[in-house]
Amino acid sequence: MPPSALPGSTRSRRCATNRHVKPAAAFSLTACLLFSPACSRRSDHPWQGYLEGDYVQVSAPVPGRIEQLEVHRGSAVESGAPLFRLEPEPERSAHAEQTRRLAQAEARLRDLQSGQRPTELAALDARIAQARSALALSETEWNRVRDLHDRAVVAREELDRATATRDADSGLVSQLEAERATAGLGGREEAIRAAEAEVGAARARLAQTEWALAEKKQTAPVAGLVVETFYREGERPAAGSPVVRILPPGNVKARFYIPSPELGRVKVGDRVAIRISGRADPVPATIDHIAPAAEFTPPVIYSRETSAKLVHLVEARPDTPDPALLHPGLPVEVRPAP
Repeated sequence: MPPSALPGSTRSRRCATNRHVKPAAAFSLTACLLFSPACSRRSDHPWQGYLEGDYVQVSAPVPGRIEQLEVHRGSAVESGAPLFRLEPEPERSAHAEQTRRLAQAEARLRDLQSGQRPTELAALDARIAQARSALALSETEWNRVRDLHDRAVVAREELDRATATRDADSGLVSQLEAERATAGLGGREEAIRAAEAEVGAARARLAQTEWALAEKKQTAPVAGLVVETFYREGERPAAGSPVVRILPPGNVKARFYIPSPELGRVKVGDRVAIRISGRADPVPATIDHIAPAAEFTPPVIYSRETSAKLVHLVEARPDTPDPALLHPGLPVEVRPAP
């Protein structure tokens, strides 16, 4: 018997160890294939998904009949390009009415602030002059009667009559001077404040009608491709109803699903490669969203291999938008970027 075959020899122990390791390794591999989805799926298997677009829908916040539709499906538009116009007549009439109401309120405020008219003030000045002349005359008469009374030439009644006339003329002068000062001040403060509030309300209503009139013409908020027009000329969309749908080139993204066991392989900011049918070269993209909650495999990517697994929705945006290639709805395969 060779020495290596003796019990307790090194070679004999190595062979015995190998006989014990191989069944254990086979069992581990079998368990991985049966119970671990991550082991049953190759790490380089692509993730299934599709392209989706974030559309911009343009509507008018006011109702009205479409007077002119400037674009049609398939039109490429720049930012600020006209899209459609609604009939402006109701808002135009309301704007003209509010313009006149504002002018009326402003005129009323100016009238209260300016006081009486110059001719009325001149008439008050003339009355004051007459009253002062009468006062001067009555004071002269009072001085004369008082001297006569002091020399016992006239009775006490004459002095009393002259005193009353002088006091009446003095009171009239004071009254007219107060009226003149009041006439120069204008309206009362409460009336002026009320008129100012009325002017402010009229300006607000005018601004509202100007906004409504401007909203009758809608322009493209972004550059992109017109993918749908929901109404035709002559139809009346309700306020807020979309009339035109635009797809900006940068708003196309890939939505794909990663099984939960593989979620640890990716994070926001990772680079991926999107492969589209009919194009040889993959499209580079960057992951910008990973859904926090898992869901069952959607029917759009249904297969026997993935039908019973939980997946996470992931979104990635292409680095270079290509409207001629990236069409929403196309199925895609996504892999980690090399």
